[in-house]
Amino acid sequence: MSLYSELKRRNVIRVAIAYAVASWVLLQIVDVITPILELPAWAPKLVFVILAIGMVAVLVFAWAFELTPDGLKKDSEVDHTQSVGSVTGRKLNVVIVVFLAVAVLLLLAERQLVKPQSEAAVTAADSSVMAEAQDSSIAVLPFVNMSSDPEQEFFSDGITEEILNSLASVKDLKVAGRTSSFAFKGENDDLRRIGDALGVSHILEGSVRKAGGQVRVTAQLIQVDNGFHLWSETYDRELTDVFAIQDEIANEILKQLKSQLLASGAKLADVQETEPEVYALYLRAKQRIYTRIPSEIETAVAELDRAIDIDPGYAPSYVQRGIATMLMSEQQYGPIAHDEATRRGKRFIDKALEIDPDYAEGLAALGLYYGNVPGQYDLAIDPLVRALEINPNLIDASNWLQISLNDMGDFKGALKILEDIADRDPLYRPAFSNAITLFNSFNQADKADALVERIAAIDPDNPDLLMARSINYMYSGRLGLGLQEIEERNKIGQMSGVARVYLSVGLLGTAQFERAIAEGSPYLKPDALFASGRVDEAITLAHQIAADGYPETLFMLLNRAGRSKEVVDYLEERWPSISDFAEENRGNADGYSLMAQVAFAYSQMNNQARFEEAMGFLGRHHERLIEQGADNIVFSFNRAVQQALLGNSEEALDFLESSVEGGMTAYGPLAKMEPVLAALKDDPRFAEIEAAQLATTNRDRAIVGLPPVDKNYQAALISPTDVSAAP
Repeated sequence: MSLYSELKRRNVIRVAIAYAVASWVLLQIVDVITPILELPAWAPKLVFVILAIGMVAVLVFAWAFELTPDGLKKDSEVDHTQSVGSVTGRKLNVVIVVFLAVAVLLLLAERQLVKPQSEAAVTAADSSVMAEAQDSSIAVLPFVNMSSDPEQEFFSDGITEEILNSLASVKDLKVAGRTSSFAFKGENDDLRRIGDALGVSHILEGSVRKAGGQVRVTAQLIQVDNGFHLWSETYDRELTDVFAIQDEIANEILKQLKSQLLASGAKLADVQETEPEVYALYLRAKQRIYTRIPSEIETAVAELDRAIDIDPGYAPSYVQRGIATMLMSEQQYGPIAHDEATRRGKRFIDKALEIDPDYAEGLAALGLYYGNVPGQYDLAIDPLVRALEINPNLIDASNWLQISLNDMGDFKGALKILEDIADRDPLYRPAFSNAITLFNSFNQADKADALVERIAAIDPDNPDLLMARSINYMYSGRLGLGLQEIEERNKIGQMSGVARVYLSVGLLGTAQFERAIAEGSPYLKPDALFASGRVDEAITLAHQIAADGYPETLFMLLNRAGRSKEVVDYLEERWPSISDFAEENRGNADGYSLMAQVAFAYSQMNNQARFEEAMGFLGRHHERLIEQGADNIVFSFNRAVQQALLGNSEEALDFLESSVEGGMTAYGPLAKMEPVLAALKDDPRFAEIEAAQLATTNRDRAIVGLPPVDKNYQAALISPTDVSAAP
């Protein structure tokens, strides 16, 4: 008897068919319930493996045993003349038919759900769903480092980013930002959840194995809504071919997406090539710079210097060297004086653009440079716009552009860019801090809250989430809660210069002046020194900060100390006119407090013409803010100061009351903090407002576990004594 006949007699073939059909049905059910029950991404794979192993066991069992009226018996023990195999076969046929029917029903249901509808039948809601399904968007997840050397993690991350950058250069393709995509590094998560979190319809994942002069890169493109693999490939190459691998992967992805989502003309930007060692150094350095950890940036600088020595014609190395140098400014993450760091960084950026004038990241870095130079903010716009024309998805360039627009007074334009960045890359730290700030500046606390919650949902353990919450609390009048969050961030260590500013704001607002001197930002240290009674020391330090291009603290402290003539002298020695001064020192989305200090100083000198000129700049800036919809507690305070300067007491009190009721915090009694408000101190409403402001300070102190203070708590403004506690 042939093997086939024997398999047929023993019903092994029927059992195989029944098992296969039943397994297919079971896998479809598992695929449906996995997202509902929030099962891990590996659950369907585990079920498949179990079923595959089970198939072998079932077939062996069907060969060796037969079901008889007396139960299961070994086939060798059954008299074939008395066998009931044909009866069992008919029962198996019924089972197969039933499972096939179920399979057909499942297929029909699936097809019905996804079947294209005619244009006449498509409703507005259906169109929205179809548009979402056809969304030309992708996230590139960090490729897994399969090498034995952990140091190669930088290389695999760099390869990932270069592929991401290649795709990001395609104008019609929405690419999730690097920061948010990398938040899922090392997580074995459901790709559908990742896709939902990042707002994309496709995901690229893969791995990199580097050994000696060889590299193996695997990549696979997955459709988020159903988990289908649209394409996968493995590349074994010499390290000298790494650029070709990246190009092949990115082009293959475009090929897959063009048929459904992209215009046929979509193409990648040209890639600059260099030697393998230089490229590895560049990739590692770039990943270190992203950490924003000072020690890592210093290591990156050394690696980039080596890369430049080996290949002085590779523009990307110069760009990253310039950015790293500017990040080592004392205002950012390092010890270098701000103007010196900016000047040094410019040399590297100029060299990069000399090599390649159209290099998008080089143009973006040039915009960053101009954005750091007082009085040259407007020069940043052109290179940043050009960079984004070349690569519309360059997140850094978008962020630096919104900063420049902010400096130019186009706050709504800046906010629009920030909303786009927050949608594309919600975990991009510079943007989410700025977005939360501007949302609150325009009375959009709901959007700020939503962004914070989205960040928390994607990356709940991100230490910068603490800073995001702190900023949101402080700008919305909840300083005590904001201080709690930034204190928790401070415990982790390695705080940026920006984070330390918010720590200072919280410490000053809760009258912790000595801590603000010791632990806070150097840019707010003069305020803390002044509040502690060390007036001359505070003004000396404020002079140093003013020399770096930031005169506001100096002007404010001089006016508080009754030395307004020094404000006027300082301004007129350095700027030919108030107009020139205003060009270099503009207001922000919260008002123009610096120009208010200038106006007050001229009023004290009885120079009416200069006072009116300064008030003109102040008024025009505030009108611009009102037209754009700015509305926040700091702006209300600055409008109160403006009205007090104009002699409009009732209007000043109205704005001041609104500001304090919203949670505005001062570092001391209002009439002493802003001398122009002293004209209001005899009004009963002003006394009530000051009492409410003191209550807010004590509310915030209670939140962080401090006793209340009385109205005389700021030493320099009352007497040279220590902070006094209320009885």
